[in-house]
Amino acid sequence: GRQMMRAARAAWPEPSLDQLAAARPKGAHQPVVLGLAARAAGLGAQDAAYCSAYECVSGPATATVRLLSLDPFDATGVLARLAPELDLVARAAADAAREALADGIDALPAASAPLLEIGAEAHAAWPARLFAS
Repeated sequence: GRQMMRAARAAWPEPSLDQLAAARPKGAHQPVVLGLAARAAGLGAQDAAYCSAYECVSGPATATVRLLSLDPFDATGVLARLAPELDLVARAAADAAREALADGIDALPAASAPLLEIGAEAHAAWPARLFAS
């Protein structure tokens, strides 16, 4: 979330982004930053969900181009063909967010990839970074 926070604060100056940056100087969890950035940009829940869903597939697509030397147009074609599924994911995420507002966070779905989170925590402790900017 650190790099997204930097970009969001530069693009959409907003007190809530500044407050989060001050509260978490080493960086906040990316979904939290994305939510605040979307709100600062004037986006609604569905738009924020689209941003999140696209980021989840575009990052790996970019990595395949860099790591495997795949054709960037082929990777972009895969992203374009994923559009119908991204529509479904974004709609479901926005619906879940509305339900959580009404019924509390226990209403949120628990579909996740916990090994990715565990791997991210392990990677944070490595002396070297992959894709450091």
